[in-house]
Amino acid sequence: MTTATLLKEPLPVHPAPPRPRSAWSIGERSLGLLLLAPAILLLALVVLYPVGRLVYASLWDMRLSGGAEAHFIGLRNYADLLADVDVRHAALNTLGYVIVTVPGALIVGVALALVANLSWRVKWPVRLALLLPWALPMSFSGLIFAWFFHTDFGVVNDLLRRLGMAPVSFLLSPTWSFVAVCLASIWKASSFVALIVLAGLQTVPAELYQAARLDGASRWAQFRHITLPLITPSLAVAAIFRTLAALQTFDIPYAMTQGGPARSTETIAMLIQTNAIDYLDVGYASALAVLLFITSLCVSLLHLRRVYREASA
Repeated sequence: MTTATLLKEPLPVHPAPPRPRSAWSIGERSLGLLLLAPAILLLALVVLYPVGRLVYASLWDMRLSGGAEAHFIGLRNYADLLADVDVRHAALNTLGYVIVTVPGALIVGVALALVANLSWRVKWPVRLALLLPWALPMSFSGLIFAWFFHTDFGVVNDLLRRLGMAPVSFLLSPTWSFVAVCLASIWKASSFVALIVLAGLQTVPAELYQAARLDGASRWAQFRHITLPLITPSLAVAAIFRTLAALQTFDIPYAMTQGGPARSTETIAMLIQTNAIDYLDVGYASALAVLLFITSLCVSLLHLRRVYREASA
């Protein structure tokens, strides 16, 4: 065999010998579980254990008043709350808050985001104004609107008197108190929605609007065919967070009306507080909390299912 023939033939490639496996080496799956272990442990301590204790307490007759010992009653608390008139009223009020405040906050939030997204020469005062309602504590916002709608000293009734109209007892009427609480909730939540939508508006390419203007599209047509479809993911995120917050409404109605008059503004969260703190009925309050938790979980799962379908489409 000549030297030229040897140069043309490829040299045999021998695989490298496997490295000896160390006693400390682990597989990728084990390494992933090891790295996730702190997060899983934290989740178990913060979420799973309290929820488990809540479900456990809901199966007991646990009254801190009267001195009686707690005893196991199974699902009796759940049967009692399904037959409780106060629970039905609180559930209807909570559903009313969701139906009124979620669309209201979305509409007002989108309008505020569009204003903040305009080409102002100085943008920071406008965007700072969006942060102020969101930064205020919930109970403080409720107290502000309770003063606004006060029968004798409120700003709203003062304006009605100046216009020659009779003052309205907003917080003493079941209908008007519900309206006042909804307005306060919309004002408080709309800034949060506006911030999320504003972040979505920042991702819309300006070239789309320029092309639409060249084609003679009106502002409404630009909003309908460009802005609204592109901020739909942001609106979906804002809607799910706002829905969960509306289901758990407590601070604003409690600060404004304490659930009155005649429990017309009492929510499920407020009823939980009443049974747990005022009546010291921990078992029944736990059953109500489990009901609220399951409702919030179902809403979250529906949203996640829709997001998964959109991602896999």
